Amino acid sequence: MEKFRFEITHTCKQSGARTGILHTPHGSVLTPMFMPVGTLATVKFVSPEELTAINAGVILSNTYHLWLRPGADIVKEAGGLHKFMNVERPILTDSGGFQVFSLSDTRKINEEGVTFKNHLNGDTLFLTPEKSIQIQNDLGADIIMSFDECPPFPSTYDYMKNSVERTLRWAKRGKDAHQRSDDQALFG
Repeated sequence: MEKFRFEITHTCKQSGARTGILHTPHGSVLTPMFMPVGTLATVKFVSPEELTAINAGVILSNTYHLWLRPGADIVKEAGGLHKFMNVERPILTDSGGFQVFSLSDTRKINEEGVTFKNHLNGDTLFLTPEKSIQIQNDLGADIIMSFDECPPFPSTYDYMKNSVERTLRWAKRGKDAHQRSDDQALFG
C-alpha cells in the first residue's frame, strides 16, 4: 500500500467541494480538517494525549523557527519531530517562505535564496530552496512544503510575475534536493 494517498469520500454535485481521507505514515485524517499549530514543535496548552483524544488533524510546525531553535540537528538526533513532540499524528512543516514576507524589513531576495536577520540574535542567515528541504528532511515531517516567496499586497503585476516565476524555479530546485520521498510527501 502507498504511504501517501488521498481518498475522496464525497463530492458535492452543486459545488464540486469534496471530503476525503488523507493517508500518511503517521495516520489517516479526515478532510477538511483542523490543523493545530505547533510552531516551535509544541501545540500550546494541549498535551500530546489531548491531541489524540480530540482527533486533531495534521499538526503544523514552522521550519524557519525550528531551524533557529532548537535546531534541525537536535530534532533529527531526537528521532525527528514525531519523537521530539511525542506525537503519532501526521505533521506538516512549512518551508520558511512565510518569513520571506513577515521579515521583509530584514531580508533580501535573490535567485539563490533569501538573506534574513535572525530575529533572536541579529545573525545573518541565508535560506535557499535546498536548505529549506534539507531542514525539513531532518525534521522528519510527513508533509513538507516547497520554499516560496509570499509577496505582499499590494504588489505590482511585474513583481508578482517575477515572484511566481522564481517560486516555480525554487520548487524545481527543492524537488531535486528532496531526499526522503519514500516517507515524506513534498507539496508544491
